[in-house]
Amino acid sequence: MEQLHLNVSLLRRRVPNLTKAAKSVGLRPATVSNLCTGKISVGRTEVRTLVALANLAGCSLDELIIQGERYEMIETGIKSIDLFAPLAKNGTAGLVARPGMGQLVVLAEIFHRLKNHGYKIVLLHPEGDHPEVNDLKKDLDVICYTVKEAEEEVQKLGKAEDVLFIADRSYVIKGTIVKLQESWNDLKSVTTFLLDLKGEAVDENLPYGPLETLWHFDSDLAARRIYPAIHPLQSTSTVLEGANLEQNHFYIQQKAKKHLRRYKELRSIVQVGGMDPLSSADQQVYKRGELLEAYLSQPFYVAEPFTGVKGEHVPLDQTLMDTRKILDGAEDHKLAKELMSIGSLL
Repeated sequence: MEQLHLNVSLLRRRVPNLTKAAKSVGLRPATVSNLCTGKISVGRTEVRTLVALANLAGCSLDELIIQGERYEMIETGIKSIDLFAPLAKNGTAGLVARPGMGQLVVLAEIFHRLKNHGYKIVLLHPEGDHPEVNDLKKDLDVICYTVKEAEEEVQKLGKAEDVLFIADRSYVIKGTIVKLQESWNDLKSVTTFLLDLKGEAVDENLPYGPLETLWHFDSDLAARRIYPAIHPLQSTSTVLEGANLEQNHFYIQQKAKKHLRRYKELRSIVQVGGMDPLSSADQQVYKRGELLEAYLSQPFYVAEPFTGVKGEHVPLDQTLMDTRKILDGAEDHKLAKELMSIGSLL
């Protein structure tokens, strides 16, 4: 049976303020967001929900629902991203984080890595004074200060090159991003990154509208300085749909998410009463969850001057192999601190 998914780009063009529109017809914005990123499958969605979305977009169900198309994954070598929320090529990725949680460092690292694979990187500079954006500038090819300039530069580069385009959420609110993306339909590929320099996105549903990739940052991980602080359960991607993933990736990813979900529940118990209240089975779950959480931390190349720790690139196949080892108990003899800020398992 062919995989079904929403035509996210059509929704983005037709319904730029999807949160407000969804509420107006009785749809939960969180449900719509999960449908867009593939966290909820179209095949298991109520027909009335799909009909309501089609009505909002002014299209037919056949236009809203795409059959059989595969999303290509851009492998970053960043374990937590490639495992839980792969970057969808030629899609739109939104970052949800409060200031200080490391979203700019993650972006800078991705740009550093992908630039080495031939990607051209264009930034539409945010309006106002944002000195923190300087952290991204090292690997940029073009910095644009007007929307018109951004349109022209991406058009010029994108005819023969894969492009990464970055913009602040303020341009989403104005409707600028949708118009820009409409002008880039005939280019090789333009993968868009949307960030929120004000940190307001965490308090809103669908802060960027429909997305192919969502990276939600975890305040608990950031507080414990476990970086990159990508939330393994709230981050997701259209690439996660079963038809787009290799079977082994899908199986291990789902197993890891289930394990980490239970581990996070147990953490609140352990923080109050220690390990004694846990059954032997739950103690094992907690131990392996702690190991996996530590393993998913990773030193970055762009942070080397500040941490003194060499950056690490971990191929997806290695991440999957290591994750399975941890979940199967092969690393139970180790302490979590031994897996903190490493690349692959030693």
